[in-house]
Amino acid sequence: MEMQYRRLGDAGLKVSVLSFGSWVTFKDQLDVDRAAACLEAAYDAGVNFFDNAEAYAGGESERIMGEAIRQLGWPRHSYVVSSKFYWGLHGGPNTHHTLNRKYLLGAVDASLERFGLDHLDLVYCHRADKDTPIEETVRALSDVIDRGKALYWGTSEWSADEIRAAWEVADRHGWHKPVVEQPQYNLLHRRRVEEEYARLYEDIGLGTTIWSPLASGLLTGKYLDGVPEDSRATLAGYEGLRKRLTGGRYDQELRRFAEMAEELDCTMAQLAIAWCAANPNVSSVITGASRVEQVTENMGALDVLAKLDAEQVERVSGLFA
Repeated sequence: MEMQYRRLGDAGLKVSVLSFGSWVTFKDQLDVDRAAACLEAAYDAGVNFFDNAEAYAGGESERIMGEAIRQLGWPRHSYVVSSKFYWGLHGGPNTHHTLNRKYLLGAVDASLERFGLDHLDLVYCHRADKDTPIEETVRALSDVIDRGKALYWGTSEWSADEIRAAWEVADRHGWHKPVVEQPQYNLLHRRRVEEEYARLYEDIGLGTTIWSPLASGLLTGKYLDGVPEDSRATLAGYEGLRKRLTGGRYDQELRRFAEMAEELDCTMAQLAIAWCAANPNVSSVITGASRVEQVTENMGALDVLAKLDAEQVERVSGLFA
């Protein structure tokens, strides 16, 4: 099946239903050459949306992605690139865990320098900031867009009330509105996308670019028998992840999930990704990979999506109810 492209909510921007993100892998697992190989495999499969964040690998992820894209020589009109801001790269009250104007304007400039780009297509507020007035954050992001340094903006892991408040402030002042939210969404983590945001899809035209469709790899089944050597769960600093993945809590459900994937002649990862993409309120499913072979497997979810009917989607949903 060929790649599908969906509008980012009510915005005119179209993103590939499967996208490619750099969280964890870039620098920790991939250098520029290996990153370029994975990016090229995704691009050749029709991916046009590439997700990143200032905080990933302390800014190195943006630098590696920018250098890889330059090596590949892609025309700028052919891809959509994003970054996210909140955590900050420096200590201090105005550069760490904030969405104030000073931080945002400086952080976007620094991100562009690391990428080697003159604009980002999409910028996200990586978390909500309880200490900065929402008007200040929304106006700063609207100014970023007016200055041509970004084209659209959105949020990541904000509550429905916070998203609506930002949208209403922007609407009242005639500023650029948030168009997208980036939440976690997978078979084990569903309430926010399916319930909390339900009114926002129609009321404000919210799009979603969801992350962790494989629940950090748990839905691939590869942790049923321990932690593989090349897993991100073996990396320093991910001890908590390793504990969650090997707790055995979902072993029964995962074995039934594996049987259903076998029925559909696909891998567990492909079925998990296709299930996310089958939700019409999902604009794009962000996938990750540390090897070209993983990119290829992930893209195979397109074929699974093409043959998933409503009854099968419900059957999969029910496995982890």
